[in-house]
Amino acid sequence: MPMLSRTAFSNLGSRVYGLGAVALGLVGLAWGDFASVWQPIQALPFTVPHRTALAYVTAACLLSAGVAIQWRRSAPPGLLVLAVFYFIFALLWLPRVIGYPQIFGTWGGFLEEIALVAAALVVYASLLPHDSTKANRMAQIGRLTFGVCALAFGLNHFFAIPQTAAMVPGWIPPGQQFWAVATGVAHLLAGVAILTGVLDVLGSRLLTLMLVTFGALVWAPALFAQPREHMVWAGNAVNLALIGAAWVVADSIAARRRQTRSRESHGALLA
Repeated sequence: MPMLSRTAFSNLGSRVYGLGAVALGLVGLAWGDFASVWQPIQALPFTVPHRTALAYVTAACLLSAGVAIQWRRSAPPGLLVLAVFYFIFALLWLPRVIGYPQIFGTWGGFLEEIALVAAALVVYASLLPHDSTKANRMAQIGRLTFGVCALAFGLNHFFAIPQTAAMVPGWIPPGQQFWAVATGVAHLLAGVAILTGVLDVLGSRLLTLMLVTFGALVWAPALFAQPREHMVWAGNAVNLALIGAAWVVADSIAARRRQTRSRESHGALLA
């Protein structure tokens, strides 16, 4: 296995991504239910039998997969499990997307899960030989998919300014609505950077930082204000997973840049 692949997987982003799944699994085991906002099983047009048992199994799988990707040898099956489950959660959003296509928040929920699937592809690609066509293609698909998701997150802010502003702590100047708009613009710029390759390393790094800041200022304090709320714990877990997802995409973009510079330097030496 090339040294670059081992280095790519040793990056902290992949571990944070796995810890997000661990957190989701622990929350599911503690409540014995799905995270209704992010895993909307209740949106299905039929009643799911043995829902509680299914929730426990799902939580156990997320927990096990999150732990598995902390080690390179067990990472591939762990990533496969996470990709499958996050994709299933995305599919659970489809009844709402189809039923209310004019409500952009339903698309945002769908693409939030797809972003986590994209991150699984990117991490898996980092385990393959860096000169592998499959690895390059998989990483590119993951990065571009995540870029589209980032654009959607930005648009979602603008379609729900009052709701987004309400999540911003009131003590942060210059005001809640300002930050609702500013973070929406930041998501859009990050998405454009990732998709076009223009300042993509900077854009993806800043997006990761913004998600970390959002978690520290919005989700983490909510744990102290509402420690018994299932949604608050699940929201923190999902935000942690998204931080990891943005992180691994940023690492992948930076690694691609290093590879490009290395090839160019090697070509210059041979010329």
